[in-house]
Amino acid sequence: TMIYSGKAITVQATDDGIAELCFDLQDESVNKFNAQTLDELREATAAIASDKSVKGVIVTSGKPVFIVGADIMEFGALFGGAEDAVAEKILGINTTIFNAFEDLPVPTVAAINGIALGGGFEMALVCDYRVMSETAKIGLPEIKLGIIPGYGGTTRLPRVIGADNAIEWIASGKEQRAEPALHCGAVDAVVAPDMLRDAALSLVQQCIDGKLDYEAKRREKQAPLQLNQIEASMVFETSKAFVAGQAGPHYPAPVTAIKVMQKAAGMGRDDALREEAQGIAKMAGTLTAKNLVGLFIGDQVLAKSGKALAKKAGKVERAAVLGAGIMGGGIAYQSAFKGTPIIMKDIAQAGIDLGLSEASKLLSKLVDRGRMSVAEMAGVLNKIQPTLSYDGFENVDIVVEAVVENPNVKHAVLAETESKIRDDAILASNTSTISITHLAEPLKRPENFCGMHFFNPVHKMPLVEIIRGEKTGDEAVAKTVAYALAMGKKPIVVNDCPGFLVNRILMPYFGAFMGLVHRGVDFARIDKLMERFGWPMGPAYLADVVGIDTGVHAGAVMADGFPDRMKYDFKTSHDVMFENERYGQKNGRGYYKYEQDKKGRPKKLIDDEVAALLAPVIEGKEELDDAAIVDAMMIPMCLEAVRCLEDGIAGSATDVDLALIYGIGFPPFRGGALHYMDDLGIDRFVARADELGAAAGPLRPLYQPTEKLREMAASGAAFFG
Repeated sequence: TMIYSGKAITVQATDDGIAELCFDLQDESVNKFNAQTLDELREATAAIASDKSVKGVIVTSGKPVFIVGADIMEFGALFGGAEDAVAEKILGINTTIFNAFEDLPVPTVAAINGIALGGGFEMALVCDYRVMSETAKIGLPEIKLGIIPGYGGTTRLPRVIGADNAIEWIASGKEQRAEPALHCGAVDAVVAPDMLRDAALSLVQQCIDGKLDYEAKRREKQAPLQLNQIEASMVFETSKAFVAGQAGPHYPAPVTAIKVMQKAAGMGRDDALREEAQGIAKMAGTLTAKNLVGLFIGDQVLAKSGKALAKKAGKVERAAVLGAGIMGGGIAYQSAFKGTPIIMKDIAQAGIDLGLSEASKLLSKLVDRGRMSVAEMAGVLNKIQPTLSYDGFENVDIVVEAVVENPNVKHAVLAETESKIRDDAILASNTSTISITHLAEPLKRPENFCGMHFFNPVHKMPLVEIIRGEKTGDEAVAKTVAYALAMGKKPIVVNDCPGFLVNRILMPYFGAFMGLVHRGVDFARIDKLMERFGWPMGPAYLADVVGIDTGVHAGAVMADGFPDRMKYDFKTSHDVMFENERYGQKNGRGYYKYEQDKKGRPKKLIDDEVAALLAPVIEGKEELDDAAIVDAMMIPMCLEAVRCLEDGIAGSATDVDLALIYGIGFPPFRGGALHYMDDLGIDRFVARADELGAAAGPLRPLYQPTEKLREMAASGAAFFG
């Protein structure tokens, strides 16, 4: 019999008095806690409470996931307003919905069939018992959005699995598999997927029969934590210090979560939930949360448009890469690892060997870490077909050219390859700077050609720029997007110009760096400041990692493309490094020198020789404060991001910001260059650009705001309304 029926939740009773509350959100591929689902949970709980024939409840899902969490698209409505108002809103949801379910007068069991994250796992914690499928994953990933769990996670989890385990789960935000979840008591049983419903029914029946004391289990969850003062202090204080060190000053949520758990340790459920609501309200008001949530929403929009394009294009069944080496090997590895067979062609056996050894090295690491079996590794390697000829090229859907960054060589290779592939096959160039329109010149079918720019190292960097030349057709773009998605990457479609989107924006940042060194600022100090700002590495270290030779070559291409801003009339620190054959990590010396650490990784050290080498190119000894150095570095990059948007190189402000985060590690908590400008205020940004530009000497053009930006500053506009 049906007890309750809604658009997200139904409750049906079996003959023996067990009610099944099933989450199955209509018109959605997943279950999530949006306003509708929360309302229906309130109503369904009331319906169960008033039905005297119900003896127990199992909570199930009608979808492959259990519940993926709260609907992040609705966060604006939830988190809008003053801190106290937000805290009251969240507390209201907890009291009237989740507590009401926890306080039902009958035993409750959650059957976790698939992903149960955030609010989804918090729903399971509200139940008396939890049964989990072997293939499911659970966790509280809220800190990844700059907030903390808010539907009782910080209250119930420590009482279920202990404070130390709960701190680790919540502060890391990691998903947990079935075995460790069972081991620490987060779930009460783990079963094969097809046994899940029966196991849940059996557990609830044991409660009804009095074989299990569900009320005692429930009391434990509602009482203060069973820790004395000394134990509590040990657990919370040591983890606070450790987590603060790991998270860094820009990510306050993990430490806030621990503080909330510490304060609430001696409290019962209702007071603990009040602490939690205040904690999440405080985090929701931070710029970090605003930007991380914005990033998540932007990512969803990007994924949706990518999937729509890929659907039109159909699947890439077979691919090929030209030019083995490190880059080609990385592309071949990524394609094969994600399931698309690929031919790897080179003109020399040495290239093939290097490409294969690169793929093997990456796979061996996964085997060593227990993430893959030797047999699975062999299966992936079998999907890479090395060749010195064009054998098999008539069967491929897409060819990625990854030969040397030289237009003449690329022209010859692309024209030759075009004659060996089907008329409908797509040809893509993995170039980092050369114009796609220019590369298409010798081709008979330029409509089937586009750019597919991977970032190094291929297996780690999520971004792939898909570049549309003047004659590139929609079909070529769609097919290339489909291939990038199949490789597990984040494709962003951009229009053609020197450096495309990310490298074009990065060049003025390096320009600003070389300008500061020229003016007498120590490069190691600049690195420290930019790392403190939130970059994974400073500009000098980044130049060494990318390769000074690569940087100088790209700089020359960009100087030709944008001579007013990117051609420098002074000898730069990059030029000095290049002349002295200091190419960075690749030959052990650049701005820094490199020695191998115990794990065989390059460790950077200050090299005393560098100061003497740079002395001749330094003019003046400017005393700039920390804030001026950071602003002098960031303003040229932000202004170039604005120009890329104004020139139509990127389709939207979101695309610009996501590309910088995924392509060069722009600090995610700052949301990207355009979010960063919004947060500062465009008017303040423009005034600061003018002020620093006046002192920038030969680099003044890098600090010139565009006319449109000045208009935005005057009208109080922003990039993200």
